Amino acid sequence: MRDMDDSIRRRRNILIAEIVICILLGAFFYVLNEFKITSIMVQGNKHYTTSEIQKIVENGWFGDNSLIVGLKYRHKAIKDVPFIETMEVKVESRNSIRVIVYEKALAGYIRYLDRYMYFDKDGIIVENADVPTEGLPLVTGLEFDHIVMYEPLPVGNKEVFQTILDVTKILSKHEMSADRIYFNEKLEMTLYFGNMRIQMGSSDMLEEKIQQVAAIMETVEGGEYSGVLDLSSYDSNSTTFSFQGDEE
Repeated sequence: MRDMDDSIRRRRNILIAEIVICILLGAFFYVLNEFKITSIMVQGNKHYTTSEIQKIVENGWFGDNSLIVGLKYRHKAIKDVPFIETMEVKVESRNSIRVIVYEKALAGYIRYLDRYMYFDKDGIIVENADVPTEGLPLVTGLEFDHIVMYEPLPVGNKEVFQTILDVTKILSKHEMSADRIYFNEKLEMTLYFGNMRIQMGSSDMLEEKIQQVAAIMETVEGGEYSGVLDLSSYDSNSTTFSFQGDEE
């Protein structure tokens, strides 16, 4: 009799276990199907494309599932991605997430040993890459004899880096970006836009000078003009400047 009771109990336990497993499997496949990500909105990205950001977020097991991704990055930002300070992931709905990208505040980059070395407003080398980044200027003319990652570029006047960042920000406000910024030994600037060279002189009146550059560049269609625009003498008392075209 006891053996029969034990047999019934075992079959009942097996049945309960099978039911629990079926419920868990059903819940698992429900979550997989119903919470599949079909839309990823990305904002704040400049260095990386939307597609590249999506691949970073979806990397790993069940990276295409909003519930799993939401739990994975709950109260946790994505770090250790080059050029990015942090990324936040927010679940908008069961099939949609939003990724907010906070990129590092880069001022520009230099070329060193066939690498592109990116620095911030303090001149600290924060990233390096084998390809340049659009929207940031190549900086030339600065003198240094070595580079160490995560340390400042060893140049004489550290204020030059804030000047570079200021130029980049003002140009961005006018929806412009310089291809290159050159500094001579007096730290006088020349901005390069294709074949146009803008002699800025010192960092005085940057806002006003760049406003003139923006107004002039609007008249240059497709970068057809080639020559030197001299704004080095531009100040509050004299707003004259000259343009010298290149010889054909």
